[in-house]
This record gives sequence, structure tokens and C-alpha cells, in this order.
Amino acid sequence: MGTIRISVAMAAYNGERYIREQLDSILKNLSAMDEIVVSDDGSTDATLDILKEYQQKDIPLKIVKGPGKGIKQNINAALMECRGDYIFLADQDDVWADDKVEKVMQYLGKDGCRLVCHDAKVMDSTLTNIWMPSFFSYRGSKAGFLDNLFKNRYMGCCMAFEKKLLSTVLPIPDEIEMHDQWIGMNNDLNGGKSVFIGEQLLLYRRHDANVSDFSHGTVLQMIKKRLVLLRALFRRQVLGKS
Repeated sequence: MGTIRISVAMAAYNGERYIREQLDSILKNLSAMDEIVVSDDGSTDATLDILKEYQQKDIPLKIVKGPGKGIKQNINAALMECRGDYIFLADQDDVWADDKVEKVMQYLGKDGCRLVCHDAKVMDSTLTNIWMPSFFSYRGSKAGFLDNLFKNRYMGCCMAFEKKLLSTVLPIPDEIEMHDQWIGMNNDLNGGKSVFIGEQLLLYRRHDANVSDFSHGTVLQMIKKRLVLLRALFRRQVLGKS
């Protein structure tokens, strides 16, 4: 098999309600040079059956058995199997714009850009009502290590990055709060350029089974989480330890 251009890394768990719609939107963006890697963390619904159905499509889809240790390690398992030069993160329940990959690839890998984060519309569970027309506007999203240390704007489902970043990112530490912030800030510290593009290239679905939360606890809780993150970054970047 030749070089894989793009790997889409998805963590799945009991996603039967929405995963089919998400996979359909992803496939519209990919070519025969690309792949989808899904780590399933022990789904007890029809998720695995749906994934096996999509293995019959033209785009290769690899199913990985997740470690059963939560979202961060499930994503870690998917990333470990990605072979593409560029990696796009995907949630199981969102919907990509038809031109998401095309728009992101206008920036990724050019002029020192190693990571792209794009805007999204935040929707209700049926994708008929807009909760937030722009997630970037809500979060005040922008690039920069210090800006994203105190207020994380890296949103995993809106991120894509060069595969070479994985050598620093993996394995994702258990103790950190968010894998997306971990990936973005490792890129910042490695001297990689992060570009935030203001186009809404994803419908971000909010529903009763969302794993992520927009709230980050009290100020004291936030400070403790950031100290844990800084310690993990120091160990990885300076000491080279997992």
C-alpha cells in the first residue's frame, strides 16, 4: 500500500445514534489515499456492527479495541494506529462540512503550520437549532501557549495536525484533563505554528451523552488542573519521559 495522506482518528463508545451520520460526512471529505481509524471502548449497542458495515466502503476503516480506560486513552489507542501524514480528530456524534478537509489542507503543512483548529457551530441533538453560531466567538479562540494555558481553546473535534507531532504527544498522560489541550500545547512548545481559521467547518452536536463539558469547575480546580498539565509538559518536553 502507498503512502496514506490523511488519517481520521475517532474514539467511539455506544455511538449508534449518531455515528452513521458522522461517518457519512467524513467519507465525503476523503479519497482512496486516506483512512479512518476508530478505537471502540467496549460499546454494548450497535456501534461495532455499524463500523463493520462501513468497512465495506471504498475508504479503509480500521477498528481498534479500546483499552477501557476512558476517553483520553481511547483516543490514544486510535492515534497509535494512524499511518497518515496528517491526522484529523473526530468525535462520533458531530457532522463535518463537505469541504472541511479541503479548507484545512490550505493551511496545514504550509509556512510552518503544523496544527490547525477551525471554528464550529454548536447545535442541539437534532442539528436543527443553533446554540452558538461560533464556538470561536464564545471562547475568544486564538493561538498561543499562554492564552491556551489559562483558557483552553483547542477543541479536539476541530483539530488536525502533522503526524510528526505524535512522537511528542504519545502516550497521552492519564493525569491531564484534556487531550486536545495536550496536543495543541505540545505543538506550541515544539515551535510548531498553530493556525486558527474562522470558518465553521463542523456541526458540534450537544446532547445528553456528551463526554466533554464547557464548564471547567472553580478557579482553584482550574489552577490545580493547569499545574498538573505544566508538570506533564515539563516531563515530556524537558525530561523526555512518559
